[in-house]
This record gives sequence, C-alpha cells and structure tokens, in this order.
Amino acid sequence: MLVGYARVSKIDQQTTVAQVQELKRAGCKRIYQENASGGRWDRPELHKALEQLREGDILVVWKLDRLSRSLKDLLTILEKATQAGAGFRSLTENIDTTTSAGRMMMQMLGAFAEFERSMIRERTRLGLQAARERGRVGGRLPKLSVHQRAEAVKMVTSGQTSAAEAARLFGVHRSNISRLLAQSRQT
Repeated sequence: MLVGYARVSKIDQQTTVAQVQELKRAGCKRIYQENASGGRWDRPELHKALEQLREGDILVVWKLDRLSRSLKDLLTILEKATQAGAGFRSLTENIDTTTSAGRMMMQMLGAFAEFERSMIRERTRLGLQAARERGRVGGRLPKLSVHQRAEAVKMVTSGQTSAAEAARLFGVHRSNISRLLAQSRQT
C-alpha cells in the first residue's frame, strides 16, 4: 500500500491541497496531513504514518523537504521505514528506495550526512580548543563564590553545622556541599 505524507509549515499559512492531489494521483490510499515545521521532530501525523507502515508498503511524499528539513532527521525517518520493511518514494526528486538506483541515492545521502556530522564534530572540537587557549572554560558557573565555598566547608568540618543545614543556609542542594567536602579532603 502507498502511504502518503503531506506537510506545510504553520507560519506560511499554506494548505496541503496540492500535495494531497499529487499523492492521490500517485496512488496513495492513506494520506497523513500536517501543519508543522519540518525542523521539528514532534509531528504526530508523521509518527502515525510511520507506525502504520507494514512490510511492502511505500511511504510517499511530494518532495523530500516535506518529510524533513534536516538530512539527519530524514535518514532517521527513512531508517524507521526500512525497519518496518517499507520503501520510500519522493515524487518530485524521483527517489524510490524500492529500486536499485533509489537505494544507491539514499546511500549517497547517508554518506553526505556522515561527512556533515564529521565536519561538525571537527569544527566543534577546534572551537572548544581555541576557547580553552583563550582562557575560556566551558560548563556551568559555580553557584557559590570561592569565599562561600570555603565558609561552607569550614562550617561543616568544624562541626558548627551539618551539610544539610549548610546547603539550606547557602541556598544550594545538599549534593553541592557534599562535593565541596569531598574536594577539600582531596586537596
């Protein structure tokens, strides 16, 4: 069975009428329609369409960007279709994974996605390294100042107060005080 999926962005005030007509012309028996951004993963109609796919079915879209704006998400969606034993067809780009040429095209898209992920990792690593060289350290800022941390450790280690009381006093979770105590024992 051919299962169609039509999507327009909420922002554009468009309708799915033209897409639905093309999907019907292509022979889709069931068509799921949605008004949602292609960059979002929480699209209920898309998930319903993917759940309905069975062995031998074909998920059909009018155009690839109707399914997803992200190559990574597109490949994830196509993997879900493949796991269900279904194929995929894009009418505009003439991609059909039920044919050898279509499978090759999807494998090429996968290779490009892998290359893109690798490039992003490399740029991120180099950016973090450059920031560290400039003296910038990532991560969350400490909730307590250096003076407050020393005071909290001193209060608990001297027996003046418990760790839980110190946490309440400084407005932090008890685990913060426990970590401070552990760090002070190591140094």
